[in-house]
Amino acid sequence: MEVNLLPDGGRPAIQAYGDGGFRVSGTDHRGSILILARETRAWPVTAADRASADNLAPVLDAAGEISLLLLGCGSAPAAVAPGLRDALSAVGIVLEVMDTGAACRTYNILAGENRPVAAALIAVD
Repeated sequence: MEVNLLPDGGRPAIQAYGDGGFRVSGTDHRGSILILARETRAWPVTAADRASADNLAPVLDAAGEISLLLLGCGSAPAAVAPGLRDALSAVGIVLEVMDTGAACRTYNILAGENRPVAAALIAVD
């Protein structure tokens, strides 16, 4: 699916998602991804309940630059592992859980407003 609203200013921009991956700032990525302030990287998570402080360490490390993490759970919102919200909250990051499509659109809007947002996105078919 194509995404029309794109951020400016050097931040990664989600252009499309689906078919098991994403196109971010002109680069295709297979599988799930993390989008931080200035980079996109692979994220080895395929289900929301597998998201953890360990595999979200790059987000936790960037806590001074990020105050909101959008977790795209695939085709529908899902429960996250116990304690994940607390681990993020402890470093000043709020977690918002939604389906991957909504997370992509919301990320682009907030990044376009230069908000301190990151995204952890589970790939969808």
